[in-house]
Amino acid sequence: MVREWDPRTASSAEIASLLDTLNAVLAADLPQDPPWRESSLREYLSEVMPGERRISWVAQAEPGGNGAPGAILGQVQVLLLGDIGVLEVLVHPSVRRSGLGRDLVRVAARRVYQEGFQSIGVEVVGDTPAVAFYEALGFTREYVETRSVLDLSTVDWAELAEMATGVGAGYHLEFCPGGPPDDLIEAYARAKAEVRDVDDGELRPSSYDPERLRDSLDCLHRRGMKPYIVLALHEQSGEVAGLTEVVVPAQHPTRADQYDTIVVQDHRGYGIDRAIKARMLLELRSAEPELAEVQTWNAQANEAMLKVNAELGYRPDRDWCEYSVDVADLVHRLDAAR
Repeated sequence: MVREWDPRTASSAEIASLLDTLNAVLAADLPQDPPWRESSLREYLSEVMPGERRISWVAQAEPGGNGAPGAILGQVQVLLLGDIGVLEVLVHPSVRRSGLGRDLVRVAARRVYQEGFQSIGVEVVGDTPAVAFYEALGFTREYVETRSVLDLSTVDWAELAEMATGVGAGYHLEFCPGGPPDDLIEAYARAKAEVRDVDDGELRPSSYDPERLRDSLDCLHRRGMKPYIVLALHEQSGEVAGLTEVVVPAQHPTRADQYDTIVVQDHRGYGIDRAIKARMLLELRSAEPELAEVQTWNAQANEAMLKVNAELGYRPDRDWCEYSVDVADLVHRLDAAR
């Protein structure tokens, strides 16, 4: 039984059941990833940025079927973001290859089509069954980056401390738990805007406008995701010369997510990229004692950042791919296959 579902009003039992399915999927497809926790999961599933909407559906077990009656065996959510609908699908491994995944995609695609959007995008993890599933539905791969993971137990902290001080004269680093101070928001946004044309995919867009940046930080906090920032400030001008962002989610606090790392063009070549990322790891060691790993995503063409990550001890894990499809074509294909 597939029905529209609102995590804000869902019962605690439904949230717990969805978590069970999510962790079953992780155990099957990404066994090295830490299991998720229920902490702030409801908020993670429901909170969005201003101007965005998230719509969800769940598939629940019926009497006599797989799982306990009412258990959530599948979920689909679509984030209506700009001019694209971003899809996420979960299907419990025990009911895969039953057609449930197609049913979930169908109901979401129809809504996206009715809302007037022309395309759907989805992040697909390499070497998982999702690759063949989406390609069979007509999705086309648009962008690929590599996820790398740093195991903090392998870090040489003395060497890392040296890296954190290896920034050129005329710059100093600042650690900003929770986000950049308000008096630096505009300079922070300018630094991000300078590299906005870099091809980093479109399903996880950055915020470049100061007000949008404030909204983004507020949304992260509401979703139970704690941001940490390290800034490189140019002493003469006071401008933000570089920045790196890490988020520690309440849902999996042992593994943090690396977001943007940016060095403004005029300030490259002074060791800022390596220094700010090293300083971040040193600060996280104190601020988040439960943290065991940090994961980051980079395009293969970003050789400079891949080199820095390797020096810090990150190890490539697997490809992370963005796929897209024309909504009208997808709806037609799914309806014709019924």
